Amino acid sequence: MLNRLLRVKAWLLLIVLGKALSINSPAYAQIIPTNPQQPEFFQERIRQQQEEQNQRTQEQFNETLLRQQFQQPQLQQQLRLQQQQFTQQQQELIRQQQLRLQQEQLRLQWQDFTRQQQLRIQQQQFRQDQQIRQQQQLRLQEQIRQQQFRQQNKNL
Repeated sequence: MLNRLLRVKAWLLLIVLGKALSINSPAYAQIIPTNPQQPEFFQERIRQQQEEQNQRTQEQFNETLLRQQFQQPQLQQQLRLQQQQFTQQQQELIRQQQLRLQQEQLRLQWQDFTRQQQLRIQQQQFRQDQQIRQQQQLRLQEQIRQQQFRQQNKNL
């Protein structure tokens, strides 16, 4: 966070200095008519222009520093807000993942419960079928016994 702020300040400083240097370049220099009879006037005029330019550059630099000092608390506040938003987003993602995991666990538990229920139902049906077969077998045996008994009675 501090590194980013320092980089922003360095870029702003480079921009201001670049503008100041480009303004001091010969392409921006004013053409002053030279008069060989007045070399002192010419030198004085150049010195005044340089002082004016230096003053403008210093004012621009000071203005940039003031702007940076004014913006620094805002930038720090903005960074804090962004960090808070990021933290909130992370917490929300974690919460959603936990919710998905809980849903998946519930789904698996429901599947397990359903399988167990189906198994119980199958076991119960199997026992009922067994009981029915046993009862049918007992009836059949009883019928056979009674028939044999009747047959014996007839034969006697």
